[in-house]
Amino acid sequence: MIKGDNMREKLTTGVYSEIGDLEAVLLHTPGKELENMTPENAERALYSDVLNLKVALKEYEQMEKVLSKFAKTYQVKDLLKEILENDRIKENLVEKILKNECCIEIASYLNSLSAEELATRLIEGVPMKKDTLTKFLNPERFSLRPLHNFFFTRDSAVTMYDKTLIGRMANAVREREVIIMEAIFDSSQQFNARTVNPAKSAKFNNNILIEGGDVLIAREDVLLIGIGSRTSSQGVDYIVEKFMAKNEKKHIIVQELPDKPESFIHLDMVFTFLDKDKVMVYEPLIMKPTRYQTVHIVIDNGKVKNISTDEHIPDVLKKIGMDMKPVFCGGKNDPWIQEREQWHSGANFFAIAPGKVIGYGRNVHTIEELSKNGFDVLKAEDIINEKVKIKDYKKFVVTIEGSELARGGGGCRCMTMPVKRKKINF
Repeated sequence: MIKGDNMREKLTTGVYSEIGDLEAVLLHTPGKELENMTPENAERALYSDVLNLKVALKEYEQMEKVLSKFAKTYQVKDLLKEILENDRIKENLVEKILKNECCIEIASYLNSLSAEELATRLIEGVPMKKDTLTKFLNPERFSLRPLHNFFFTRDSAVTMYDKTLIGRMANAVREREVIIMEAIFDSSQQFNARTVNPAKSAKFNNNILIEGGDVLIAREDVLLIGIGSRTSSQGVDYIVEKFMAKNEKKHIIVQELPDKPESFIHLDMVFTFLDKDKVMVYEPLIMKPTRYQTVHIVIDNGKVKNISTDEHIPDVLKKIGMDMKPVFCGGKNDPWIQEREQWHSGANFFAIAPGKVIGYGRNVHTIEELSKNGFDVLKAEDIINEKVKIKDYKKFVVTIEGSELARGGGGCRCMTMPVKRKKINF
């Protein structure tokens, strides 16, 4: 359901910073697609383990209920069902997905389904009908595989300023997420959005990769992008070209990321914004000398004016007028603790407003470090049950349980796709 009010007027999307007051956010509550995964296919699905859906849902519900107190929350499945009510959109979307995944033979079956059931099947998968010897002998369980990663709505599309950038995923298992998200933003009656899809660019090539976890909007003129296993240098070049179309001065800060461990999958796993003057960092990678470069690209008057390396992200930000104090994931004292808490998304915070963030309570040393930096620690359940009044706190971190969700390889920022934030003055 779409929570917040019974709005009929389209919402014009727009995100101009990581911390502006959240007005609307797109979520996907995990469903049976998580149960349609085994230890044998978990790695293919980009997981290192299988999750307990019942426990994961309880934790996810905490996050969703907290967010709904601040902003309108939209569900991917509801928006997908809405656009599938249109027969033309339905047929085109089914055809595009099935051609992409080479299973056009199930088109008649999918087109016969109601919008609601089709939305379910496109997310949870279509079991293979074992009606031939070849299919009977095929070890695959599904003709159309489940979207195990879709509750990480951050990656497949990014509301970047006044446009929605459609992602170009590094792994084929996630390509359907992109197709669905583009269809939603192009066709839903809920949004007034302009999509930009690198795959439709005249200069497109297969090396262009962009995932939303690597894209952080620091300020209207400052963008941070991580490059590694999920976002490529060619993906950054594509974004730079889009910026060059405007005759404004822009800064793009690029951070190289290691391919291993897998917890470094995106920039937001090692760096997130907390407030106008504070950022969460994984110190060993962000603050200490490593072989992974921090690159500062300056765009002015429609051209790349300068590209240079710098010491680290906070150093570049300070030079361009954003003096940010680093708060250390896992605390300051023990690199083993830092490593453990980063592994469980200890740096992956989501800002509801300046100085108001949400993350996993299991990362106790990170939460303690936030407390030392002036953030009141509030439990999600206390906010949901109205045991505490949010308006009584100017700066806080809301902690949700994360024993199961964290095992999926992402945190609160990974699980949220803001579609509208209030602009902020730095």
